Amino acid sequence: MTADQPLWTPSKDRVADTAMTAFMAFAGERVGRSFQGYDALHGWSVADLEGFWSAVWDFCGVIGDKGERVLVDGDRMPGAAFFPDARLNYAENLLRRSDDGDAIVFWGEDKVRRRLSWRELNDLVSKMQQALAAAGVGVGDRVAAMLPNMPEATALMLATASLGATFSSCSPDFGERGVLDRFGQIEPKVFVSCDGYWYNGKEIAVADKLAAIESQLPTAEQIWIVSYLERAEAVAGGLTRATPLDAVLAGFEAKPVTYERLPFNHPLYILFSSGTTGVPKCIVHAAGGTLLMHLKEQRLHSDVKPGDRVFYFSTCGWMMWNWLMSGLASGATLLLYDGSPFAPSGNILFDYADQEKMTLFGTSAKFIDAVAKSGLVPMSSHDLSTVRLMTSTGSPLAPESFSFVYEKIKHDIHLASISGGTAIVACFVLGIPVKPVYKGEIQGPGLGLDVQVWSEDGRPIREGKGELVCARPFPTMPVMFWNDPDGAKYRAAYFERFENIWCHGDFAEWTPHGGLIIHGRSDATLNPGGVRIGTAEIYAQVEQIPEVLEALAIGQTWDNDVRVVLFVRLAEGASLDADLEKRIKTQIRSGASPRHVPSKVVAVADIPRTKSGKITELAVRDVVHGREVKNKEALANPEALDFYRDLPQLAD
Repeated sequence: MTADQPLWTPSKDRVADTAMTAFMAFAGERVGRSFQGYDALHGWSVADLEGFWSAVWDFCGVIGDKGERVLVDGDRMPGAAFFPDARLNYAENLLRRSDDGDAIVFWGEDKVRRRLSWRELNDLVSKMQQALAAAGVGVGDRVAAMLPNMPEATALMLATASLGATFSSCSPDFGERGVLDRFGQIEPKVFVSCDGYWYNGKEIAVADKLAAIESQLPTAEQIWIVSYLERAEAVAGGLTRATPLDAVLAGFEAKPVTYERLPFNHPLYILFSSGTTGVPKCIVHAAGGTLLMHLKEQRLHSDVKPGDRVFYFSTCGWMMWNWLMSGLASGATLLLYDGSPFAPSGNILFDYADQEKMTLFGTSAKFIDAVAKSGLVPMSSHDLSTVRLMTSTGSPLAPESFSFVYEKIKHDIHLASISGGTAIVACFVLGIPVKPVYKGEIQGPGLGLDVQVWSEDGRPIREGKGELVCARPFPTMPVMFWNDPDGAKYRAAYFERFENIWCHGDFAEWTPHGGLIIHGRSDATLNPGGVRIGTAEIYAQVEQIPEVLEALAIGQTWDNDVRVVLFVRLAEGASLDADLEKRIKTQIRSGASPRHVPSKVVAVADIPRTKSGKITELAVRDVVHGREVKNKEALANPEALDFYRDLPQLAD
């Protein structure tokens, strides 16, 4: 499954120059020992949580009052409390600079280009802070936004956080019900929207949707409309409580931003579960935990340095947007992009990398696979000399996609497949800049995270597949779920499977190199003949076939067992004839195992996915079995489910 030879090994000079190496020396000096490599450092980081997280705070220069205690009730999950005496403000830690260098660069497809200096960002945050305060927003209030990934979204989040209020966002492609299912639960005092957005070269209007949202979001005393398509006045004019953002801010003069320092666990963000099995759960994340975890992941694991130019392809409805925002805390420039990653051509993100001297290129497994299938060879068409790190998340990165990156994008690059989730607004397993990269493997567990793989009966295993768990507390465990007063939903989500052990449903396996392979979600795991199979193992094989654009696999209850059914979306002009079906099955048999071979292969016109771009096996499984899909609003393309209803191919 894994190659013995690494695809990439960092040079000695590169290793020496990393913040990870500097941190090893820093931490070693504090505890009176010398760390011989990452594995030793990781072992100490989970054995001495207090010493480790205190060292991260100091090494990364967190602004705030640290307090005396680092960890209370460290043997309880949930219940552990990090830095219970600390006081800080997330926004204060991000707005460290106020000079004329680039804070934000923004591309909206090929339609819009903007940049904000640190000084301009501070000024915009100041005006928004004053406007929010004038609207009665203070500590504990909520501000919600339905915005593209544009500078105003960043500034609004920072202004909200500066006041000690709590921020929540989604992307403007969410449907009316999807927006209300989220923001209706958290009752924002101010709601901010765009006047429309660009996608794949087309203008997309939101006015009708906003009218419906306004009528069902009574707590939003003010609605601000950000100009993106230059229609803010017209859109605001069609609503009762709305004002163009420019008009709102016109009444304020920029001045130094003030910051409300609050406890470490004060709510910063409300994020949402994908919601495909019901109304989305509202996951509350703390300011201190989010800041500390992101500083660790970006400074140490991603080697982000002051002056770096950090990009992640994300919408405001995905946790990677929240992750990206924290890049400001390292003094990095944020490179924002909104729209289709292939508009007007498949090269636009690589154009962006070259023109803006991108250092971190954050993307998804789906994007890398799509670039590979498009026939693009970025290595030949672009320079990419500034790009040191490419990260991939959203779904497991197939081994062949690892090879593609090194063969067709860049030879000397740190490729980091990463995995975590909305539940922790961070990663459990991710890149390690001082270690080699092996084909198909995530490099290892994050510092301070006691990541293990457990068997069905709750034993740690080093061989074979099992549940990915975290056996000790960490700072980005959610503060709570909104509207979950007794914590029952929270405990059920992560601590029901194994007592006092975090488990959120990833099916994983250790590699001989100390890396990990994520085989997909354990709740989507296939069980033919009682043998557990991860869907990602099937996708990794079938998506090597040129005619297959993407695939989705489910287990169908059949004849007192489960049979594997594979759905494929084919390239234009391709058809699922006997020859193609045979090649698909042969590829899966030889590349995975005979157990992985589907009983049925069915061509479909589209594959349903969530708003964050993840395919949704569970919704398809429900449709195939005649069960109701509870929350279609969570899907980007709910109409795709119709292709799976009452299929004659699955009747025998």
